[in-house]
Amino acid sequence: MSDTDSIPVLIPDMPFASQLMPWLTRIDAARCYTNFGPLLGEFETALSLQWPGAQVVGVSSGTVALEIAIAALGLPAASNVLVPAFTFAATASSAMRNGLQPVLADVSPDTWQLTPDIARRAAQQRKLALVIPVAALGCPVDVQAWDVFVADTGIPVVIDAAAAFGNQQLGQRANVVLSFHATKPFGIGEGGALVTRDGELAARVRSLSNFGFHSTQVRELGSNAKLSEYAAAVGLAQWERWPGQQARRQMLWQTYAQALRAVPSVQLQQGFAHNELPATLSIGLPVAAADVAAKLAWLGIQSRRWYCPTLQHHPLFTQCPKAEELSVSSYLNEYSLGLPWYTAITPAQCERVVRALQYVLGDHDLT
Repeated sequence: MSDTDSIPVLIPDMPFASQLMPWLTRIDAARCYTNFGPLLGEFETALSLQWPGAQVVGVSSGTVALEIAIAALGLPAASNVLVPAFTFAATASSAMRNGLQPVLADVSPDTWQLTPDIARRAAQQRKLALVIPVAALGCPVDVQAWDVFVADTGIPVVIDAAAAFGNQQLGQRANVVLSFHATKPFGIGEGGALVTRDGELAARVRSLSNFGFHSTQVRELGSNAKLSEYAAAVGLAQWERWPGQQARRQMLWQTYAQALRAVPSVQLQQGFAHNELPATLSIGLPVAAADVAAKLAWLGIQSRRWYCPTLQHHPLFTQCPKAEELSVSSYLNEYSLGLPWYTAITPAQCERVVRALQYVLGDHDLT
């Protein structure tokens, strides 16, 4: 199979240079390039339309957003933080950067997410200072259920919704962190944000993103995590493109998901409502994902093991305590596989991916 016939697993969908020019011209005119400039303010205001009444604090990456959101909580050193084993490494490393101890939890067999019920069981076994549920692969978590969890237990919740912009709701108590990395559906290259209804938390995160300054004095340890005006310019251009991007993904997903549901041996991640779309598409398989990936590659279909290896298999996290047996996470570590999914994929390519998958699984020929 030639490279020209290959279907990539992901192609970022970023604004072209011509689409950035109006915003870059404004930067030239203002001669303001960072330090909470006007474009950043406009970008945060635009994003806040997704969650009326919320405050959005833009920062330089999704990982930094999570690290600073955790820091702003002021948790005691070495406190336990519950994180799912099926997630990107930054979820747990953000806790460690704050001197906290990640505790690995299993995930739901349907949504592949840490749930409030799992967290309640973990909280009965050990004292938890924080829970970080993850909107796995862009699938939104049940924020109302997490609000109840916070009210019942007093344990704060920060939702790692890195890939779930456009899907994830915001609760009254559970805060949300987003990533705008180029590979995310809403990508600006690098960037991230905290979304919260807690004005005091928003102010503290903004201060921590600027070295910890309060007026002219540094009162606590912060960092230089500000989002530049150039990144905000990309964000504003992307915001204008967002409705069209979502409309195309909705059209593509109707075709793709219907075809995948016709493959009886494939498990699709549950938890997406009618208008919610996966950020990256992973499926559960009846056979080892590595074997399927190799055969798909021979047919010109690229794939990727998103979130794999799961956290318990990374050397940095092997000594982290486990809240319970990680049975679902272990299954996903062996049998989940990411398929091509992005705005530029065509309906014909989606159908080709499914036919190739059926062939590899012995459910169909390639005709």
